[in-house]
Order: sequence, then C-alpha cells, then structure tokens
Amino acid sequence: MATNALLFKNYSYRDDPNVTDFDDSRPIIVFDGECALCSAFIQFVIRHDKFEEFQFTTGQSSLGQALFQHYDLDTVNFETNLLISKGSAYAKMSAFSQTTSLLPYPAKFFSLAKYLPSPMGNWLYDLIARNRYRLFGRADSCLLPDSNLKKRLIE
Repeated sequence: MATNALLFKNYSYRDDPNVTDFDDSRPIIVFDGECALCSAFIQFVIRHDKFEEFQFTTGQSSLGQALFQHYDLDTVNFETNLLISKGSAYAKMSAFSQTTSLLPYPAKFFSLAKYLPSPMGNWLYDLIARNRYRLFGRADSCLLPDSNLKKRLIE
C-alpha cells in the first residue's frame, strides 16, 4: 500500500474518470466517518483550523470511495486517513504529520511525527488503525456535521 504521493504523479486523480471533480485548491481529508477516533481527529482539525482551510469527506462517500480506489487503498476497512494537499496524496503517518503541519501552533507540534522512521511510524499507525474500533468505538452512522463542518463537507 502506498504511503504518500511521492509514488504518484501530482494531481493524478484529475485524470481518473472515476473521481468526480472537487475543489482541490484547499487540502481535503478523507476519513472513516464511522470511526470514533477518526471523527475525533477531524474535530481536532476543525478546532485548530482557524482559517477554515481544510475540507472533508468520508471514505463512505462516492468521492471518498473513488479517491481510495484511485490510490489503491482499502475501500471497506479505511485503515488510513487520506490527505490530498496541493495535488499530493498522503496516507498513514505521513497524512497525520502533513495535516498537523498545516495547522497553527500548538497543533503543529504533532507534525514532529514526521521524524519517526517511516517503517516505525507506519507500524504504529497500522497498530492503532487495526484496533481503532475496539479501543475507541464505532459510530452507528457517520459523524453528524455541525454548521462549521457542514459547509466544508463534500458528500
């Protein structure tokens, strides 16, 4: 499984007929809308994203499905968030560290995760991802958007 877009041509999703057009001028996070940990992370991003730069979509949405498929990621288990920023795609620990690097301090401190060696960071990410429902719970439905999220949610 690919871990970041360095393995992909930037903006390659634009040439994929299965990926519907979306506003890619701002970063977008594709997340598991049924995962309590993933939804908490999105709430964290929203709280710290003072300029409302980020957009969001769930892996369960048609856009999320198409993007996960385009990047050869699991379209059922969603064991990674996917960040697309400036045409580059990031998954696993690189998605986490890149996302937090785009936030202001103090949230930006979490971007220090980029200094973990890739195998160790992705192993840790995979360990948490495989156990996320057991450890943090699973929602019966996708995150219910408040007005702040609703205007940035692509369905």
